[in-house]
Amino acid sequence: MSSPIDLSGVFPAMCTPFDDEERIDFETLRTDAQRLEAAGVDGLVPVGSTGESATLTHDEHVQVVEAVIDAVDDVPVIAGTGSNNTREALELSERAADAGADGLLLISPYYNKPEQRGLVEHYRTIADAVDLPQIVYNVPSRTGRNIDPDTAVELARHDNIAGFKAASGDLGQIGEIAERTTDEEFAVLSGDDALTLPTISVGGTGTISVAANIEPERTCAMVGAALDGDYERARDLHHELGQLFRGLFVETNPIPVKEAMQIRGYGPARMRSPLTRLADEYREDLEAVLSDLERDSAAVADAEGDR
Repeated sequence: MSSPIDLSGVFPAMCTPFDDEERIDFETLRTDAQRLEAAGVDGLVPVGSTGESATLTHDEHVQVVEAVIDAVDDVPVIAGTGSNNTREALELSERAADAGADGLLLISPYYNKPEQRGLVEHYRTIADAVDLPQIVYNVPSRTGRNIDPDTAVELARHDNIAGFKAASGDLGQIGEIAERTTDEEFAVLSGDDALTLPTISVGGTGTISVAANIEPERTCAMVGAALDGDYERARDLHHELGQLFRGLFVETNPIPVKEAMQIRGYGPARMRSPLTRLADEYREDLEAVLSDLERDSAAVADAEGDR
């Protein structure tokens, strides 16, 4: 059985920054990992969908994981290692483990649309071979196949399958999985920022978050309040972040979040093809949302300073 990770709290799904030649900008990557750790996040998730894993080579996957591990002091690093090819996902998982990752995030196989029994076999193959905590990632909008609650519950029984990233948009299904795995050491994490608070309310333990790249402190405060049972405070923060949640998904992730990263000065907005920069029609609105959040933060800081 793998060493456990506390899968409660906020785990930013990190962006992968690229330079003018579309090479990985490792200096910016390390700086960003340190910024997020300093903001109080509970772990980091590089080379997932937000990290443009689909356009990284296997060697680049490992290099990004190594760079993030080297940059931080005291938070777990959960590497995205999923693929629609079980052998490829296994190889990526083994290499991430050798690089020192603390856990793995595995998107369900996309495009080839396996049956539920195929999903079970896929995840068990990797969990049997790699002794790290693993998170099953359900995002039907990208994969074309939902992981049914029965399948999630069956997978939760494996010692190395520690959690479920829920991005189906179906709160009833998410709540059912949380309900039926209460006797397992198994975490249900939101994979949709707009549903993080509702997910926690039905038994979730936190979020693998896109918005936390931009507003890590607020996201941590919201999740922390919800986990402490302070739903009034959590709801207020959820509403403060609502426009950002919506703005970061006006186009395919990670297009908007990388634009927001550039606006905030955290990293370049450059994408690898076939993804493109955010359309001009959305940029002004995104800038306004970020400006409003900064203004609110400054007002809170001023009020606290006057006490």
